[in-house]
Amino acid sequence: MAEDDPPWSPPFGFAEEQAVFKGPTQNIRAQSEGWVAAHMFCPACGAARLRPLPNNSPVGDFVCEDCAEEFELKAKGGRLGPKILDGAYGAMMKRLSARNNPSLFAMSYDRAASRVTDLIVVPKHFFTPEIIEKKNPTLPRGRSNPWVGCHILIGQVPVSGRIPLVTGGAPVPKGEVLSRWQSTLFLKDTSLKARGWLLAVMTAVEAVGKAEFDIDEVYAHEATLSALYPDNNNVRPKIRQQLQVLRDRGWLEFTERRGTYRRALG
Repeated sequence: MAEDDPPWSPPFGFAEEQAVFKGPTQNIRAQSEGWVAAHMFCPACGAARLRPLPNNSPVGDFVCEDCAEEFELKAKGGRLGPKILDGAYGAMMKRLSARNNPSLFAMSYDRAASRVTDLIVVPKHFFTPEIIEKKNPTLPRGRSNPWVGCHILIGQVPVSGRIPLVTGGAPVPKGEVLSRWQSTLFLKDTSLKARGWLLAVMTAVEAVGKAEFDIDEVYAHEATLSALYPDNNNVRPKIRQQLQVLRDRGWLEFTERRGTYRRALG
């Protein structure tokens, strides 16, 4: 972002003229999408606006015309919880490896005031099969076959992948958003299978809760990692390997003391 760019300070109320549908769900969708179209910059490259995609687009809701990053928007009243309702499970699993798999905007709003209260973005390179929860089949009215939906378990995404844009009704500085996005771009170059282990170890590092830590503090999360990957019988060597990758990619730094690391980014 150039130093002479104006500060990002959007109004947080939904525009009244966007409430044109009879159903409350349709109104909220129109209002929340209208707010993003009117005020949201691209968190990937900093472009001033995002272009809405046509209704019923198969993947996303918005695209950045500068960098081609696509975004899906999910909005809910009240606080953001650890999971977000999404669409069909099969379609979600297929799109995880697609080049145009969108990043996710997760918005919470105050129903009574029709105002945005919190907004985060989860970059698409944080999506793995492990954070997609399959729902039980249902038989909606008018369907002859059961339908299987899914949840996105955003509570299992590392904190580094839940980038705040609006917190408690206050905007996060644009430069901070762009810096946080850039700090984990190395994940885009990692295969979907390998990315799962990297994200699991990143989460374990964040759970230590300190900027500087030793490897034994990460080993303390060995049981959790073993439960995630029960077929791996060499969890500690795998942890060491992933810490090395995170060091090589600049997310961690070695300190002067052997076996001790420092969080560099995220």
